[in-house]
Amino acid sequence: CTVIFTRLATRDLHKPISILFCNLAVSDLFTSFSGFWISMLFITNPDITIFGSKDMLAPYALYTTSILSTIYNLVSIGIERYLAVAESMRTRFRVARNHSIAVVFINWVLAFFLGCLPLMGWNCLHAERSVSVLYSPFCVNYLIFIAVPNVVVAFIVPLFTYLRIIIILRKRKLRMQACGQATGTYKSAESQVARTSISIWLLALVSYAPFFAGVIFDAANQRCHADLYPGVYIFRNCTAMLITITCLGNPVLYPLKLRTLGAKLKALRCLSANRVRACTI
Repeated sequence: CTVIFTRLATRDLHKPISILFCNLAVSDLFTSFSGFWISMLFITNPDITIFGSKDMLAPYALYTTSILSTIYNLVSIGIERYLAVAESMRTRFRVARNHSIAVVFINWVLAFFLGCLPLMGWNCLHAERSVSVLYSPFCVNYLIFIAVPNVVVAFIVPLFTYLRIIIILRKRKLRMQACGQATGTYKSAESQVARTSISIWLLALVSYAPFFAGVIFDAANQRCHADLYPGVYIFRNCTAMLITITCLGNPVLYPLKLRTLGAKLKALRCLSANRVRACTI
């Protein structure tokens, strides 16, 4: 919420990439809310989160939608950064605010469509053979349909875009060196992109790889719920905690650093204080 407020209230942050960053914070906020909803259902009635119930369809659908939106936002940010760095190439394409707004709209439409498929009928409330053990009443084939392509997209596309950015910056640095010009700016930009890409990979690996492993285990498992309790469900809860921790780290890692965020909030606070004084006078 702090990142969203800061980016909406600060005029110099109203850029195409800022729209994607702000939308990333919104996606993480939805993930936290849906995770809290599932936690409250577990507190009030633990059995429905283990054996499945119709009441779990809506919170699981919202949880899936928010995770998909986060993945699509991360991919969009990587593509936007690549287009921004490669804008001096012959195939130059400058990203505008309208493009970012359209991308945000498409991401949410796609995330809502894929995430709400169980609410449209693709569930296993009346088909116990293919029901998921970890996320009942979702079907195993639906989880595979959702997890496999999106996890591949989350890993492959950022890998390609950030590697291309590093290659472009390194070529420009070598070109500047050949001309006898200073290359400190390109060197720092290259190191910053490398650190950011490593952070993206680590967060994606820590948060989504266990979830993907759980889906694969769910597809290969043939035992009932009682036989897997409680170890497998503890693992499921740990994967949800990792995703939530990632949602807490994304707004700080991608949109604003801690110092930048503090400086912006301080500037906004001073601005509001000055306005109050002016109105009083």
